Amino acid sequence: MKKIKISVLLIVACSALITLAFKEDLFLVSKNLDIFASLYKEININYVEETSPGDLMKTGIDAMLEGLDPYTEYIPESEIENYKLNYVSTQYGGIGAGTLFIEGKLFVNEVSEGNPANKQDIKPGDQIVKINGTDTQGKDRSQISQLLRGPKGSPLNLVLIREGAVLNKTLVREEIKQPNVSYSGMLEDQIGYIKLDKFLENSGQEVKDALTNINKSNPKGIIIDLRNNGGGILQEAVKIVNLFVQKDILVVVQKGRNPEKTIRYQTLSQPISPQVPLVVLVNGSSASASEIVAGALQDLDRAIVIGQRSYGKGLVQQTFNLPYNSLVKVTVAKYYTPSGRCIQALDYAHKDENGIAEKFADTAMKAFGTKGGRTVYNGNGVYPDVFVEPVKYSPITLSLANKNLFFDYANAYKKANKDLPNVKTFQLSDVNYTAFVNSLASKDYNYTSKTERLLSDLRSEAEKENKLAAVKTDLEELKSKMLSAKKTDLITHKAEIKRVLETQIISRYYFEKGKIEQSFQYDKEIAQAKSLFSNQSQIFAILKGDGSFKVIGNPSKISNSNN
Repeated sequence: MKKIKISVLLIVACSALITLAFKEDLFLVSKNLDIFASLYKEININYVEETSPGDLMKTGIDAMLEGLDPYTEYIPESEIENYKLNYVSTQYGGIGAGTLFIEGKLFVNEVSEGNPANKQDIKPGDQIVKINGTDTQGKDRSQISQLLRGPKGSPLNLVLIREGAVLNKTLVREEIKQPNVSYSGMLEDQIGYIKLDKFLENSGQEVKDALTNINKSNPKGIIIDLRNNGGGILQEAVKIVNLFVQKDILVVVQKGRNPEKTIRYQTLSQPISPQVPLVVLVNGSSASASEIVAGALQDLDRAIVIGQRSYGKGLVQQTFNLPYNSLVKVTVAKYYTPSGRCIQALDYAHKDENGIAEKFADTAMKAFGTKGGRTVYNGNGVYPDVFVEPVKYSPITLSLANKNLFFDYANAYKKANKDLPNVKTFQLSDVNYTAFVNSLASKDYNYTSKTERLLSDLRSEAEKENKLAAVKTDLEELKSKMLSAKKTDLITHKAEIKRVLETQIISRYYFEKGKIEQSFQYDKEIAQAKSLFSNQSQIFAILKGDGSFKVIGNPSKISNSNN
């Protein structure tokens, strides 16, 4: 009885302390709000120059949130629609065309199949001069987006220039749907493939529908491609995991400072594909909900993760309504995969002198166990079971892309070639590649390589230390060799340049679907997955943790090049 009384007293005391701390927090919030409101009022009334109350408030809010993390952000009413498109819905009213600026002029970059721009024969390479009578010259990206988008069924008039001729196009905006699943189907060797680009509304159902169709073909393996998927809605990730694991299995736990934000998410229904061998593809741009899916399926020993280490975003956000139709998105919790690990890579509570969040040190990473006893680690994303070297583009390829020189040639190629058969096996011929190289003769595709920058820095340091005379000859010789090497870049990097150019060309004929299908022939991660599916014993060895597969992503053995 005495012990019970002591326990009750302890509970009452703890409750009193929590209540007291809560009241103290409320007092500090109220006090500082009064100070801020008074300061804001005095600045707007008394400052020597005219001020913009809205801009001042936005600046103040942004500065306050900058000290937290990049995911906690204020969304004013003017940005609500963009917010919904990026984080919630996959639909908007528009014409289904992408644009880009080249030397201040606005061009159509890509057209999506079946939408108004495609129906009205608008083509990549068309210059957009006016949108509903408004000149596009001098406008920025957000202004162009506002002009092109609008209510479903509303008219849109475009003045275009194509090959020197002026064209007038009248379109009717439609509801543009950007599916979460951009591609699904069967690859050769009876392998199902689902490419999931985001986790917005209905993504779980889209994956389920794609999986249901694939299951009709009795696949011997399934690939879920989460590369470059920045995430989205946590609950959708749980639904997708549920398609492959049994009911009542823990998928993820979110834990916040506020006990109300601590939630356990379990599977709620029976899976539709519980036994088929499964591979999940990830890379350094797979984040958030992508990491929940990859991490959960890895922890449950249900899938083999292939690719590179994921981004490492283990934080959960929630939106709260603010006055005057504005919102704030706040990081309210961290999430933990079934093994208990949090894969957050950056420590926003500790920043360096430049305000940059530090990575968690390798020594701070802890080991956790998967369902079958394999070892995984927290603190730095999801490390793949099978690592594949990432594709890294050379400076010449990046320069050609950034200066839109692939864009120009792809448009010329489409004009000269009406049809393009065999989308899945299409490769640019050597004759066409030579024509592309020749088209660059009068174009500026110069770039400064990392080596050249280092040479420049070395020269500057030598000058500061009065040692330039001693190393000048060597520096000039190195510079000459670099220039000579750059002249042959178009030959040295021919293979990768061709692949990027092929992607641009394919999109002119077969849109997004064609780009994905044509890329399969070069895809190293998909090739690795196919190899595994043809070797069932290897799949079992990985999931059982045999040999080197017992420990995944040991921080003491992974070099920075594999991050």
